[in-house]
Amino acid sequence: MNEVIETILNHRSIRKFEERQLSSDQIKLIVKSAQAASTSSFIQAYSIIGVKNPDTKRRLAELAGNQPYVAENGHFFVFCADLNRHDFIGKFENKSLNLSLESTEKFMVSLIDAALAAQNAVLAAESMGLGACYIGGLRNKLDEVSTLLKIPNHVIPLFGIAVGFPLQILDKKPRLPIEHIYHEEEYEQNIDQFEQQLMEYNNIISSYYSGRTNGKRNDTWTGQMAKMLGNPTRTYMKEFVQSKGFLKD
Repeated sequence: MNEVIETILNHRSIRKFEERQLSSDQIKLIVKSAQAASTSSFIQAYSIIGVKNPDTKRRLAELAGNQPYVAENGHFFVFCADLNRHDFIGKFENKSLNLSLESTEKFMVSLIDAALAAQNAVLAAESMGLGACYIGGLRNKLDEVSTLLKIPNHVIPLFGIAVGFPLQILDKKPRLPIEHIYHEEEYEQNIDQFEQQLMEYNNIISSYYSGRTNGKRNDTWTGQMAKMLGNPTRTYMKEFVQSKGFLKD
């Protein structure tokens, strides 16, 4: 096993950081690593907004559900799906690109490009001894996030990543068994096997939470998912996405 794989397998979300800012060189290296990710047809349909201003970070923390680590970190990155530059390209090249820019396909491309870039950024940060935590809570109030960050049309803030010097490192959260994720040749649909794997995983997760909280919490994974998914959130998303010029076809 090499160092890259060790870094990947050692990943865990970090939510407490030292009061120390990332250097300009560290930020630049993380962004360059993000840019090195694969991108569909060389479209590069994403942008990254770095936030240093403490007041802006505090406001983002509020909008994300009062998560303190959005404000208290070494640097905060906001990853955006971005077809704004491609809209400009249409004007620059005197060619109408609206049918492509408003298509479901290019919406998916922008999401995938941003996600690939973000994972490269996190891996780079962790390889430098830093910690990171993805922040999906920015999608709670995208109108206000967009106003705060002066985000134009054809750009959607997808998630943030808090990066910094770890102050607290918790145990790794156990993932689903590999058999539950990886299928060979076709999608495995053995329901009895599927249920047995879920039961075993529930026991693992319950033990993990119990040990982490000294017995105060013993959720199962299926119970946690059923509770979360039973209460739909961010139901405004389709309307917002379309208002930004995406997903109209």
